[in-house]
Amino acid sequence: MKPSRRKEMAKRVCREYRASIRLVCSVFGISESYYHYQTKLSTENAEIADWLLRLTTANRRWGFGLCFLYLRNVKGFGWNHKRVYRIYRELELNLRIKPKRRIKRDKPNALMVPATINQVWSIDFMSDSLSDGRTLRTFNVLDDYNREGLGIDVDLSLPSSRVIRALEQIIEWRGKPSAIRCDNGPEYIAQLLIDWANDLDFPGFPRHWLTPKNTPLRT
Repeated sequence: MKPSRRKEMAKRVCREYRASIRLVCSVFGISESYYHYQTKLSTENAEIADWLLRLTTANRRWGFGLCFLYLRNVKGFGWNHKRVYRIYRELELNLRIKPKRRIKRDKPNALMVPATINQVWSIDFMSDSLSDGRTLRTFNVLDDYNREGLGIDVDLSLPSSRVIRALEQIIEWRGKPSAIRCDNGPEYIAQLLIDWANDLDFPGFPRHWLTPKNTPLRT
């Protein structure tokens, strides 16, 4: 409850129930000097409010700091920052929702389309939680041509060594693909996996397309 509201209630109790000022001030948590203080009306408050409304309407991204600096340094007003901020809050300008800046992004290039099976694989992780709170992870390998699931490795932890083992097991019966598509997850940027990819002639690992040399892909 605002102090001004507590002051009004204290005066009402003193007036209606004839209680002592000291007792009422103690109950409502205000000082006796504040109880006797008479506010001085000022026409400057209306001027401050008018300036704040005009500035925030013209500059929607301005907060209190920029508004106060403009009034003090540009317009030369000597108003105290506490007074200006009190009026700023009474106008509820601190509750405004600032518009988000939209980042302009270039249109991404179309993904390359494989022409046959075993040309491009996609690898990624999925996760879920068990009833005891532990996190369950799955490593998935997919053939991009016919969306065939080539392998799913499940465990509580899947480091880069497990990723290499799962890929080698699939390559053993399926054959090596022409390219592997992945993101830049922590398992894919490990040096162990990068060395493995370079040994199998997948240069530039990790990237969205891990294409061996002299292996053209149809777009």
